[in-house]
Amino acid sequence: MDLDDQLSLNHLFLNDRECRSCGQVKNLIDGFYKIRRGGQTKSSYSYECKVCTIRRVLESRKKTKPFVDWSYPDW
Repeated sequence: MDLDDQLSLNHLFLNDRECRSCGQVKNLIDGFYKIRRGGQTKSSYSYECKVCTIRRVLESRKKTKPFVDWSYPDW
């Protein structure tokens, strides 16, 4: 049995992935958040890049209302 036939370099190194939101191809380790503890497998990383995740969270945050002048009720 030849070990080189069974093992290729693509299995050892993680590949690039395309972001589902913006469509850009980025490095898996640098460009995507790790969402599972399952080692260094490709499925442990999210499908949305870090930039798109930050943008989505900032846009979906609850907007606070500005201070409205109010007073206690008259009893």
